[in-house]
Amino acid sequence: MNSIFLLGMPGGMEWVLIALAVLIFFGAKKIPEFARGVGRGIREFKDAVKDVKKEVDEAGKEVPKKIED
Repeated sequence: MNSIFLLGMPGGMEWVLIALAVLIFFGAKKIPEFARGVGRGIREFKDAVKDVKKEVDEAGKEVPKKIED
């Protein structure tokens, strides 16, 4: 069943071609800037997920207190 999902995944040579295309289109100077931007985006996303989880946990703790009152 899982092999059906892997059918469309690029192999080794495809990744090399994708990397070359990115290098040609963006140039060597823009790639580190792009990687830093992606890293910042991932960090912000993780922080947002932690904040939401914290809020949900705090709300979950408040619900039993209101039911007992």
